[in-house]
Amino acid sequence: MNSGKNYIQMFGIQTPIIKEGDNIVRILEISLEEACVVPVEGDIFVLAESAVGTAEKRVIELASIVPGEKAQLLGKKYGIDPREMELVIKECDEILGGVPGAVLTITKGVLAPNAGIDASNAPEGRVVLLPDDPQKSSGYIRKRLEQRYSCRLGVIIGDSRTQPLRLGCTGIALGVSGFLPVEDARGTCDIYGKPLIVTHKAVADNLVSAAELLMGEAGERIPCVLIRGSQVNMVDESPEMPKISMEGCMYFGNIIKGRTESKV
Repeated sequence: MNSGKNYIQMFGIQTPIIKEGDNIVRILEISLEEACVVPVEGDIFVLAESAVGTAEKRVIELASIVPGEKAQLLGKKYGIDPREMELVIKECDEILGGVPGAVLTITKGVLAPNAGIDASNAPEGRVVLLPDDPQKSSGYIRKRLEQRYSCRLGVIIGDSRTQPLRLGCTGIALGVSGFLPVEDARGTCDIYGKPLIVTHKAVADNLVSAAELLMGEAGERIPCVLIRGSQVNMVDESPEMPKISMEGCMYFGNIIKGRTESKV
């Protein structure tokens, strides 16, 4: 018989459409009650960035944006509304290039198409920006939920991303609170007893990817998934998401190297 330690459960929490300024914690409490789901010790909440951004009033009306010359040029080059491109320029750390319909940026330290700006889950004529500080937001929501349910919980603010040379979206964690988002597996052994040398487990990203199966990308109205039994390492803080340099990245490191070598 299964001991219960080798599987997880996921509960998709459907909510009303979240509007600007809504109390997202209160909405979650009501929606959990309606779904007959009571959080327990170690549960992880995965929240869609668009829902959190909307509640935090990060919704922008495109008609209010006056694009500059750079936004107009890049918008024409990549087939993007120049008003949205103006927001991309303001939100991102760096623009790396693009394809028709999307520019590739580094935003808040991670790769993000169009600076993570979401038009698909926004009212007509508006877009939703990423939460201003996903780490801070995840910590605030976790503490409020822990007070309500009197148990240790984890919170992830997640988004969807594409992987290099793959069609379709997977999940990525933007902000995490209450557990370690990446676990160091170096020194542990594989099934043949060989020690792992470089492996780290992307725990938070993997949980977001799992939650994406229930959240969907369209009109499901499931901005929250509660994950139970994930066996994460709980902590009483909001650990920073570990990042690596471009040079240390397997993808970017080789792209940079290739560009350098092509000039030789």
